[in-house]
Amino acid sequence: MSESMNNLSIDQHSILVVDDEPSIRRILDTRLSMMGYKVFTAADGVKALKVFKCQHPDLIILDVMMPKLDGYGVCQAVRKISRVPIIMLTAMSDVGDRITGLEMGADDYMVKPFSPKELESRVRGILRRLDALKPTNYQIAGVIEMGSLQIDTNKQQVYLDGERIFLTYVEYRLLELLASRPGKTISRQEFLQKTWGDNKEAIAN
Repeated sequence: MSESMNNLSIDQHSILVVDDEPSIRRILDTRLSMMGYKVFTAADGVKALKVFKCQHPDLIILDVMMPKLDGYGVCQAVRKISRVPIIMLTAMSDVGDRITGLEMGADDYMVKPFSPKELESRVRGILRRLDALKPTNYQIAGVIEMGSLQIDTNKQQVYLDGERIFLTYVEYRLLELLASRPGKTISRQEFLQKTWGDNKEAIAN
């Protein structure tokens, strides 16, 4: 994660469209953009992973049959680090192919040729469910997002509106504890233990 992050407005969802057919990328880019989404596109699986790691989209629309790395490979790679929703697209109508995609971690599946309106409806439904779960850390493993605040628990770094803010060790531990348990009651003992660790003198006071 860089010292400065190009975050989107918290009210604007972002979608990554991955398909090796230019016409499909163009149609979905246009239609989803008109719905108010920020759209990123990729023509193959390798480029898709690069865009995903850089832009952290809220949802991926993923074709199966692609050059360099197919949709199954992309899905597997993404699922190692993220629970971002994935809608898979394929020209293969065999039930076994659809089951394979779902077992690899896809959230939904549509067979080509598909209805753009139906796809848009599924996108809205998935994103509505995600909004209902906020705050959440589904986007990237180890990152907690609460509005414009991002907490990277792997590097123990905090960003506000894309700019890193520097906290003391105790301040960071306190923020991470509260952000990871929104709406939950935290006992005094747990609060002190998580914040001060084995500093028994501090806990006693």
